[in-house]
Amino acid sequence: MSRLRLLVVLSVLSIIGILAVQAIWVRNAYALRERQFRQSAFIALQDVADDVAKLNNFTLNRYAVTQLSADYFIVNTDAPIDPATLELYIQRSLQQHNLITDYEYGIYNCETDRMVYGAYVSTSSLAVTKLQNGKTLPKFPRYTYYFGIRFPNQTAFVAGQLTGWLWSTMAVLLVVGFFGYTLSVVLKQRRLTEVQRDFINNITHELQTPVSTIRIAADVLQSETITQQPDRLKQYARVLGEESRRLQKQINSVLQLARSERTGFGLELTEVNLHEVMRTAADSFTPTITLNLTATNAHIRADRYQLETALNNLIDNAMKYCTQEPCVVLHTRNEEGQLIWSVSDNGIGIAPQHQKAVFQQFFRVSSGHTHDVKGFGLGLYYVQQVIRAHGWRLKLSSEVSKGSKFEVMSNLLKSERVNERMSVLSAMRSFTLSLFHL
Repeated sequence: MSRLRLLVVLSVLSIIGILAVQAIWVRNAYALRERQFRQSAFIALQDVADDVAKLNNFTLNRYAVTQLSADYFIVNTDAPIDPATLELYIQRSLQQHNLITDYEYGIYNCETDRMVYGAYVSTSSLAVTKLQNGKTLPKFPRYTYYFGIRFPNQTAFVAGQLTGWLWSTMAVLLVVGFFGYTLSVVLKQRRLTEVQRDFINNITHELQTPVSTIRIAADVLQSETITQQPDRLKQYARVLGEESRRLQKQINSVLQLARSERTGFGLELTEVNLHEVMRTAADSFTPTITLNLTATNAHIRADRYQLETALNNLIDNAMKYCTQEPCVVLHTRNEEGQLIWSVSDNGIGIAPQHQKAVFQQFFRVSSGHTHDVKGFGLGLYYVQQVIRAHGWRLKLSSEVSKGSKFEVMSNLLKSERVNERMSVLSAMRSFTLSLFHL
């Protein structure tokens, strides 16, 4: 187990390291592409400034481009410029430097001290949208004649240059995902192997006890002097019968589980009176069972054998997991067209962190008094499978040292619901007629 934990820790650290390295590479690649974009934009706009200077027959003596923010540049022209000519120069220069992205620009008017003209140029649709007075573009006080240009989609343009890096990142994430899935399958398989080993050890121990008792009883019954001791003969015959029934019960529980997993529950649904089933179960476990059957209608459609087995499992668990005199209460009631029945006890209870796990196959709480309780950890799993097969709902309420309550919500027979409604209508009709007679 320590080796597996070490493998898991090293694997997780390796995955984190790979993702961290990939994230650093992508970030550095994006920063590099962003720097290249700014440099290309700087050079392209410098070419625009040179073209404007040639148009006005003068030469710029210094760099004309100033970057005010990550996506906004100011270009000094030292002379007025026609908007149509400027837009032509900008588009040509950006295309020459492979900067095919949207931009907006505005021209500063020194007489009015504002950006009086502006346009948004979309390279995707080749549309030009006029901006009123260039209000979205800030001014720059150091130049007299200049224009400002902004690249609002710079981030998307730079990210588009990282297609190869993005695909490699996706590939790395895919590999990491497959590795994580494989690791989870390995851990799950190991857990199942441990559960299977524990189950085999448990079932071997559970089956050896009745087999050993039966063998000893059989040896005693084969002795020649046993016929001369009738009381002892009856005692060993009784032990032989009890242990054989116990062995048969354990075998049946395993066979039922195997059959249900292979073919599912083949329910033979019939009309069942739950009160009759509970009374029969109470007679088998007398005197620890208390009946509180308050439901006026206890007829449901169910598989009687599966229902009896599930109920007996709940009662058997309630009696086994109890450190005092067992007191098991079977209760029924009708509520909103349903038959709600429950099995409650005064046992050791179930901790909140185990209340979902107790319905899992082979699960047994490995603390408290459950070390001394015999069983395979199949009882509650079987109960839940029976409840689900019938389409009912099972609810567990439990508190440590205060007992547990298993409550089942089952549907009444449709005919019985109709009879209930007819009874109510008849009662209302009789009440109405009595009022008229009065």
